[in-house]
Amino acid sequence: MLFSSTVFLFAFLPLVLLCYFASGKKYRNLVLLVFSLLFYAWGEPVYVVLMILSCGVNFILGKLVYRYKWEENYQSEKKTKAVIICTLCFNLGLLGFFKYIDFFIENLNHILPVSISPLHLALPIGISFYTFQSMSYVFDVYRKDAKLQKNFLDLMMYVSLFPQLIAGPIVRYQTVANEINERHESLDEAGEGISLFIIGLGKKVLFANTIGELFTQLGNLDASQQSVGLMWLSAIAYGLQIYFDFSGYSDMAMGLGKIFGFHFLKNFNYPYISTSITEFWRRWHISLGTWFRDYVYIPLGGSRCSKLKMYRNIMVVWMLTGFWHGASWNFVLWGFSFGVILLIEKTFLLKWLEKLPKVVGHIYTLLLVLLSWVIFAYDKIEVGISHIVSMFGFGKLPVWNEATSYYLVSYGLLFAILIFASTPVPKAIHLHLKRKLKGKVHTVYELVVSPVFVLIVLLLSTAYLVSNSFNPFLYFRF
Repeated sequence: MLFSSTVFLFAFLPLVLLCYFASGKKYRNLVLLVFSLLFYAWGEPVYVVLMILSCGVNFILGKLVYRYKWEENYQSEKKTKAVIICTLCFNLGLLGFFKYIDFFIENLNHILPVSISPLHLALPIGISFYTFQSMSYVFDVYRKDAKLQKNFLDLMMYVSLFPQLIAGPIVRYQTVANEINERHESLDEAGEGISLFIIGLGKKVLFANTIGELFTQLGNLDASQQSVGLMWLSAIAYGLQIYFDFSGYSDMAMGLGKIFGFHFLKNFNYPYISTSITEFWRRWHISLGTWFRDYVYIPLGGSRCSKLKMYRNIMVVWMLTGFWHGASWNFVLWGFSFGVILLIEKTFLLKWLEKLPKVVGHIYTLLLVLLSWVIFAYDKIEVGISHIVSMFGFGKLPVWNEATSYYLVSYGLLFAILIFASTPVPKAIHLHLKRKLKGKVHTVYELVVSPVFVLIVLLLSTAYLVSNSFNPFLYFRF
């Protein structure tokens, strides 16, 4: 089931809210668990069993790691390490089998004189997200960053919580541990959550879907119609699509979380205003970056080790980051490229960029990010490389043609709106008005203008959904 579907908006969500707030606090976790399982089963009824199995095994592993690490009568460093190894083997084995088995089989067939038939398993939706969340529970108990969860159903509710189940953000256990049993819902927070959800819906439906249609159109053009200009438009379109698609989903997840009393951490912080790749990755998909930092980079030694080991740690993290996104060599290349760039920045480039005008760093960052999205967008590396080569005029394409002018004129306003919306300026204007307006004008803005704006976004989004068909989020495949 999609957040951006009429079934979710006008049937599932109202029913959840009715049952949730009609039940006593004692039963609200159970209500969320039941509806979360229904939400997941809507698309993949068989793989609900897999998610329950994953949660059950990690529940047991959490109990064991707590016992051997923290209970005085059972403490054993050897057994603790064994449990952590089991946690890694089980979770990564589960993820590897369902997500990467065909990738390994296909590459094995190329390398060795064998012919193993691929399994063609359907990828369980959201397995990359809920696997990382399940592991974070065991790791947080091991580090004593969170208390041991003694109720399996409550842990199951955390893992399967439908606002963030299938496309993130990756909600670490320590972030919501206290709110699982002691959260407080309020009308004010529910109102904020509804507004945030609708703004996220608008990002997805009105922005990401619309610019995504352009990206698809440009990709389907005949070679005789292509130009260098269109190659750049295509790259920019995809960069905007993936930002509004994923940040829109994250906003919806945070908004839904607020309604139910959960506070998920921000997942995007205007990444396209960055002046370095280092800064970009502090602003983009923050939950994934901090997960790898805290559970991989720092345990490997982080930057508090020799330079050679630090370089190794960075490359390990970024190869894993790339591979996490999908079982394809383009993702591996994408992660490897960012690892190399970050090594260069950490070694000397950041110092140079700090001395230059910010606009230089901004252009440098946007250029590299756009090129990276081209690699990310195409499963076949040769297609992405060909696109990049053409962007710089080496593909025997004209710099400009009639098709370029047509698409630029037709979509120029949309590009301008989306670029503006990807900056902090709209939010800054809104906060400035809230702070500066006084008396009746302020009341009208707060009680009329803002709610009406949100209502218009909802109506426009609904109209789009009614007139269009299936519109999945890009990150569902991860």
